[in-house]
Amino acid sequence: MLWIILALLLFIVQISAIIIVEYRRSNKATAWLIILFLFPLLGFLVYYFVAEEYSCYRTLQWKKNRQWEQRKADLINRSKQRIRKAMDEVNDWQEKNEHASLMKISAIPITACNETTIYTEGKEAFEAMLEAIAAAMHHIHIEFYIIRDDQLGTRFERLLIRKAQAGIKVRLLYDGIGSRRLGKAYLKRLRDAGVETGCFFPLFTTFFDKRLNYRNHRKIVVVDGKIGFFGGLNIGDEYEGKDPKFGYWRDTHFSIKGDAVLWIQYTFLTDWYLVKEQSITDFVYYPVQESQGQEFVQIVKSGPDETFLELLFSFIVSAKKRIYIETPYFVPDSAILLALKTAVIRGIDVRVIIPSFPDKKIVYNASLSYVQDLLQAGVRFYSYQKGFIHAKVVISDQLACSGSANMDMRSFCEQFELNAVFFNRKVVDHLVQDFYQDLSASHELSLSEFEKRSRIQKIKEVFARLLSPLF
Repeated sequence: MLWIILALLLFIVQISAIIIVEYRRSNKATAWLIILFLFPLLGFLVYYFVAEEYSCYRTLQWKKNRQWEQRKADLINRSKQRIRKAMDEVNDWQEKNEHASLMKISAIPITACNETTIYTEGKEAFEAMLEAIAAAMHHIHIEFYIIRDDQLGTRFERLLIRKAQAGIKVRLLYDGIGSRRLGKAYLKRLRDAGVETGCFFPLFTTFFDKRLNYRNHRKIVVVDGKIGFFGGLNIGDEYEGKDPKFGYWRDTHFSIKGDAVLWIQYTFLTDWYLVKEQSITDFVYYPVQESQGQEFVQIVKSGPDETFLELLFSFIVSAKKRIYIETPYFVPDSAILLALKTAVIRGIDVRVIIPSFPDKKIVYNASLSYVQDLLQAGVRFYSYQKGFIHAKVVISDQLACSGSANMDMRSFCEQFELNAVFFNRKVVDHLVQDFYQDLSASHELSLSEFEKRSRIQKIKEVFARLLSPLF
């Protein structure tokens, strides 16, 4: 009898600890309590090692570093000078107001004089990256969530080795979870050739540091500080459509020249400092940009200490005519959910494209749990039929946001992401046309059809939704 009382007291203590720690994040508290009820002791151990709120003490070190403060101030001044001159030529007051409102959300200012190229398939994007890397004269910076030792990974490996042996400074970052299958031999070959590598939050050490849940999901290539690549693609054969399970792989990736590159570079080098504790602030890494493009672009660097959620919310609530969304994972929080429902009530055309089959079943089931609510509210959903859609795009009237962030809780608050807001009509129109092209390859979900799901499927969705704040 005594051991039952002690076990009950221990269980109550565990419940109380979760409620006290997670009182500001009620949705997460609910999810962890469910896990605790299902797995009383194991659930709390997992919570202890995984769920601790991110402490950004190491991130703050570079903010307190005078060199980083000075470099950031220099970049802000350079960006502001160019944007003022460019904005003087903008006659549309509404457009100026949109610029001003978004500048208040992100710590990174809007940049001018940019030229953007959009890639809708992996093959063309990777060829452009490899071509830019081959032409590098001073340095190459690469950062990906996933790097695989396959055919595509080997092409990158050989080219990086060749450039490093030619005296080009090559730095490579990879995520400890996303690239957990990347072999030591692959990395050794790079290091032996002179490539500097760094692992963002290694699997073993971050488990005991209780940072396992915070991953670097960015995909960055910067060459000579003059051209930058970012978007949804990782380095692996499946991103070229070579995986028979997924088939055709639809993604959105970008290359950019102009002032925005400086902030992509800044993001990489701050990540490098976080991993390697090497402060690289030399002016040679922030060259004067030669681009004379006409585009305004705002780089949005987000993570556990710089949320992406505010930007996304402002995109939705500011829309007047249309909101188009493409995402492989659709797990919105309550604020985004309410904003989308309210947008439909205001007469806005809201459409969402999601995959027709999962790559992660529990996330897919969680996504489906939100579809019925929003279909009832008037949001139009489409399932992509041509292959797997991995593009991450949000279009609000004549603004667009795209990059590495999915529309889920991890991208909102826990993962390190890199996105960009595009103001130029040519770029936005291109993304809109891509969206319409994807619509033509999608099946629209009707409410009556969707409600015919099996009872077992609905039960799966209920549990997945309850646990969705954790993934």
